[in-house]
This record gives sequence, structure tokens and C-alpha cells, in this order.
Amino acid sequence: MMLLDHRNPVPDALRGAIVALGNFDGFHLGHQAVVAEAVAWARAEGRPAIVATFDPHPVRHFAPHVPPFRLTTLPQRHELFRAAGADAMLVFHFDHALAAMDAHAFVADLLGAHIGAGGVVTGEDFTFGKARGGNVAVLRDVGATCGIATRAVGQVKHEGQVVSSSRIRDLLKAGECEAAAALLTRPFAIRAEVIHGDKRGRTIGYPTANMDMGAYLRPRFGIYAVTARVLATGHMLHGAANLGVRPMFDPPKELLEPYFFDFSGDLYGQEVEVHLRHFLRPEAKFAMLDALMEQMARDCAAARALLGSL
Repeated sequence: MMLLDHRNPVPDALRGAIVALGNFDGFHLGHQAVVAEAVAWARAEGRPAIVATFDPHPVRHFAPHVPPFRLTTLPQRHELFRAAGADAMLVFHFDHALAAMDAHAFVADLLGAHIGAGGVVTGEDFTFGKARGGNVAVLRDVGATCGIATRAVGQVKHEGQVVSSSRIRDLLKAGECEAAAALLTRPFAIRAEVIHGDKRGRTIGYPTANMDMGAYLRPRFGIYAVTARVLATGHMLHGAANLGVRPMFDPPKELLEPYFFDFSGDLYGQEVEVHLRHFLRPEAKFAMLDALMEQMARDCAAARALLGSL
């Protein structure tokens, strides 16, 4: 699947495409409905299908002080969009120039003249352009003047509630992995390079793969049953992970630290994607290291039992 930058020309073969337009951060059930509509429309008319996303997220541009909140990285979205049937991912690099572009220019000049979109699909509540001056009605009206047809997809509900990235973030911050996974259609996954740590886990019999959380949302701190995929090899792993600041050790350091069962290889420098499957317990500080080790043994046993059927 091709990767496109909105600042560069679009290849002729992709002009006239149907574009699914949104942030698509979590690529949850609602986002998937938008992309599915675009792909079906494109296939029906023999056109390419492009999924357009924004990076960095507009919130990060306008409010750089807010805590990390991302549910996916660009490489993760690229994989998800490809699996959904897209022919290309178009990245709108959100900067001062894009933030200052009014809604009319965004549709006519950017989507129309520059990208050559033949049709655009969005969620019915999608807004765009300077001061959020554009919405589905603006997209439809301006698009009609420059050969862009428009479709809007309504809200998607799960168990009676609207599916949204905000709802998923709230669930993860509460440690409700399974509920979040139902809306995402997959477990929340953190992809990062394994880095060197202080190797304390190795000294107590639980060597961990230390990973920086980067721009990802911080789920509830605690111990999780996890699965993981080593990107270079596709090797799948099971384990238990600590996500948080390690209250037993000084200085506090925020990390994701998965311990993988029955694994003895070297993961340093490799990218690993860790899937949070089940929340086991909050982080805790123990009076003695022996007590921590006993609890870790119980955590691993619980994680093995929960992950046994995967």
C-alpha cells in the first residue's frame, strides 16, 4: 500500500480516488465504517481508495501541553488501513499552514485541485479547516463545485452507546481492556523499540523488555496479561507486563516492562508490539523484595491462565 504526503503531488494512478477522511486515531468500529464505505464506493466505480489521516493530531498542534493520548502510531494505522482494503494512506502533516487553511480552500484547493479526489467519505460529525469552519455540509457544497461527491457515515453504536476514541481512552484509563478491545475490534497495542534498562528484573528472575510509551495514551498503571508480536520475525509471545513508574525502585521511571514467558532471546533494538489483554492489579509497593517476587509469581500464573486459549 502506498504512503502519500499531502505536501507532494499525488501519482496520476491515484487521482480520482475515493478518500476516507478523518483522524482515525483508534481506527475503531466507527472509523472502520467510514473506511468500509469508501472502499466499497471505490470498488463499485473502479477507483482507488485512499484513507487520509492527520499527523500530528490537531489537538497536539493547538494544545501541545496536553498529556499523551494517541491510540495508534502512523505505522500501525498503515497496517490497519491496508487490511481494510485501502490502496494508499495519505498523511496530512498538521502544521501552521494547514491549521490556517480555511474550509473552502481545504476542499477546493487541497482535496480537489491538489489531491484530485473524486469522492470523499467522512463521519457525520467531522469538522475541518481554520477554526473548524468546515463540516459535512460545507464539504458537500464546495465539493459540488469542483467535482467531488460526498458521503457521510452516521454514528456507530455498540451496546447502545456511541463508539468514540474518547470513550476508548476512558476505558483504558480505567483498566477496562476487554471493553476497549470490543470497540477497537482488537486489543490496545503499544509498539516500540526494546531499550536497555537497569536490568533489575533479570536479577530477580524476571527479565523484562523495557519500552518507552512515547506519545501513546497512558492506560491505568498496573500489571497486565499481554500478548506480543516481534515485528521483524512475526514471533508471538505471551507474558505479564508492568505499566507505570515501578514504585519499588528509585528513581521512578515510566515504562512498559513486559516479561515474556518461556522466552530467552535478545530483543534489544527490536520493535515489539505489546497487546494489553487483561488488567490484573494496580501497581503496589511492597515492604520486602521477597514479597514482590511472590506477587510476581502469582501475577504470571494468573496471566498464563487468562492467555491460555490464545
